[in-house]
Amino acid sequence: MSKDKIYEADLYAPVQDYFCSIGYQVQAEVKDCDVVAFKDDKLIIVELKLNLNMTVLTQAAKRQRYTPDVYIAIKRPKMSLRKRRWRDMVHLVRRLELGLILISFEGKKSNLQLVHEPGPFDRKSSTQHSKRKRQSILNEAQDRRSNHNIGGSNKVTTMTAYKEKSIQIAYYLDHLGPLSAKELRDLSTGERTYGILYNNYYKWFKRVGRGVYDLTETGRKEYRIYPEIIELYSKSKLND
Repeated sequence: MSKDKIYEADLYAPVQDYFCSIGYQVQAEVKDCDVVAFKDDKLIIVELKLNLNMTVLTQAAKRQRYTPDVYIAIKRPKMSLRKRRWRDMVHLVRRLELGLILISFEGKKSNLQLVHEPGPFDRKSSTQHSKRKRQSILNEAQDRRSNHNIGGSNKVTTMTAYKEKSIQIAYYLDHLGPLSAKELRDLSTGERTYGILYNNYYKWFKRVGRGVYDLTETGRKEYRIYPEIIELYSKSKLND
């Protein structure tokens, strides 16, 4: 059933066949609902759209006024279903407690895939699965001393807690000379000090003795382009 052009109406027959096969009667275009399936007192509503977008999400959410059993049926997207963008969209559909159906038109006949049925979203379980990520976000926010970033910015370098610490370490090495990780930690550079020096992500540091580090020429030059971060540390323990 491979077709050059697919229309929303082409989604109807596969959806109709599926719900009829599990014992429902099916009607189309009932009171602004694209598809209605019913069996005894059970009512299912399906909204048809070629793509998953805000319009169909809004329509489906409105249909939840009439029944908790609401599906969105769309043409199977061309993108890989493993891509993060698609997985995020599926998560949103599930979060809205809507069912999701994909229909493909490759080969001699259409193929219907039930991604998930409508049902309550378990927020507690979702939060538990994301516990480590939540703690990572909290740690990052708490470890930052500056407010350098601007929310909503795209394609710009983000100031992270890691980079702030790297600038702090670079500033101390520049003004005090070679130091060990322990000596730097005594200046409140934090528990990540050794990892920052050892991994040397920005190529700012070099080992000049056993456990002792200094700045590279690259480091000496690059850390200085962040004067607002340097200012946070310029009046700290160096003047104690």
